[in-house]
Amino acid sequence: MWKMAAEGGGKESNEIKTQFSTREGVYKLLPNSEYSRPNRVPFNSQGSSPVKVSFVNVNDQSGNGERICFSVGRELYFYIYKGVRKAADLSKPVDKRIYKGILPTCHDSNVLTATAESVSLLVGFSAGQVQLIDPIKKETSKLFNEDRVIDKSPVTCLKWVPGSEHLFLVAHSSGCLYLYNVEHTCGTTPPHYQLLKQGESYAVHTNKSKSARNPLLRWTVGEGAVNEFAFSPDGKFLACAGQDGFLRVFCFDSAELQGSMKSYFGGLLCVCWSPDGRYVVTGGEDDLVTVWSFSDSRVIARGRGHKSWVSVVAFDHCITNVQDCEAPAEFSASDEDFQDQVQFNGSRERANSAQSRLSNRNSTDGRGVSVTYRFGSVGQDTQLCLWDLTEDILFPLSRTRTHTNAMSAETSSNGNNSTNSPLPRSNSLPHSSGSSPNSQKPASSIVDSVSKFATLALHEARKEPPQEKDHKRNHSMSYISNKSSDKLNQIIGARAAKTHAAKTLGTSSCPRMDEVPLLEPLVCKKIAHERLTVLIFLEDCLVTACQEGFVCTWARPGKVGLLLSQNPANSPSGTVV
Repeated sequence: MWKMAAEGGGKESNEIKTQFSTREGVYKLLPNSEYSRPNRVPFNSQGSSPVKVSFVNVNDQSGNGERICFSVGRELYFYIYKGVRKAADLSKPVDKRIYKGILPTCHDSNVLTATAESVSLLVGFSAGQVQLIDPIKKETSKLFNEDRVIDKSPVTCLKWVPGSEHLFLVAHSSGCLYLYNVEHTCGTTPPHYQLLKQGESYAVHTNKSKSARNPLLRWTVGEGAVNEFAFSPDGKFLACAGQDGFLRVFCFDSAELQGSMKSYFGGLLCVCWSPDGRYVVTGGEDDLVTVWSFSDSRVIARGRGHKSWVSVVAFDHCITNVQDCEAPAEFSASDEDFQDQVQFNGSRERANSAQSRLSNRNSTDGRGVSVTYRFGSVGQDTQLCLWDLTEDILFPLSRTRTHTNAMSAETSSNGNNSTNSPLPRSNSLPHSSGSSPNSQKPASSIVDSVSKFATLALHEARKEPPQEKDHKRNHSMSYISNKSSDKLNQIIGARAAKTHAAKTLGTSSCPRMDEVPLLEPLVCKKIAHERLTVLIFLEDCLVTACQEGFVCTWARPGKVGLLLSQNPANSPSGTVV
């Protein structure tokens, strides 16, 4: 694929780039570090699941601890990842698996238990099953939802619960998420649930089994598929991107909804948290990236650069920085300190306090605070975009306060109090007067109480409210009596979603295009022939993958190392753009 990157004969917009420049330097594609199927033949992706990539560090004493897992069609590969240091050797996979009749859709390794001798790797499939394997030992430990009695729809996303060796969360295109414990088994009959918590557009049910059995919990979120979810850096909050166009953020332990956002139109396909947990970025079918403030529960910016659906968003932890300000206590405290805080109110107040300190310092001491968040996005338009989120977007009032005061003084001296100075586009964000989501009372941990509810006898279970029947339309096959009722539910749900979307337009959850700053990408380059499905930032490189099955490594500025110097004939020849 890379050889066509620098060839001429095409228009600039159709030319595939092998390197690009930013303010920190030039990023270069390393063709010798490309991972793919061993035959390097482009994959025929028609009707297949998206190519997915995941990493895990096994803390190898040799210093080469990164392992890469990627799925292409029916195939799953596990390699030692050599990155910018050495060329990839595709002839020596640690593990390779070819599945029949089903496609792997996503995978995730447990970072807590990973060693050079063993890795716990979860793999989700197009038919709804979840497999636990050890690619180093080449073992298959367990298969969850084997008989598909829990959910028959494809797995869209799965992740180990942060800080846990046994719990993992799985999302399906049915709109349900399930919490599993690897030490528990799944039954051969459809599980029975009882309502545990209910809120606007979501419900949480616990398994009514008398014995410990998977799933421990079932979340029903929104209308349609949960396309992706992401845990906050501290593991306490869960952000869900839904096909109904809503971002919903929950406190994971208490299952309380903390805030929500609506896409400009269409479904949301991807979501990620900033490294400090203050902001959430989404992408989707509106071709936009949207930045949502967790502390303020509102959209603060949108980015326009893609020409088609945005498939992946990710923050670059190496570029994101806050300089010349005190380290926010909420992001450096120990686990014991976190446990002493109320889950929602404490975190929200700490985020507000830190943001207030930044804003005040920006406007009082004259030295300024350099705040930069770098994030990237890739899409079905085969383009990679890089974005900078800076203090003029994050704190527009502090940036314009001095100018506004000067204008007010000038206006008063002229006897005219009605003159308004127009703000630049990036500073045109209107601010609500201290609006924030409704605070929730401290709640006991749902995860900790699951075992209690899971062992209740039927006569001891809570009486389910009549509204429960409305939540059985979550597309779980155990509740669908026939295709016609499912079709009717989908029509009703779609109409309700459209009505809700119309009500949110123009609010802080879904402002109009002229009501928030519009970001322009620092870089927007075509880097593949087929749609892009992966973007991961590592310490010395960034990794992308396209639906042809090619996993590419882009060296950061100054990180090319010996790989290119030892292979000068294979060095990228594209022009820096």
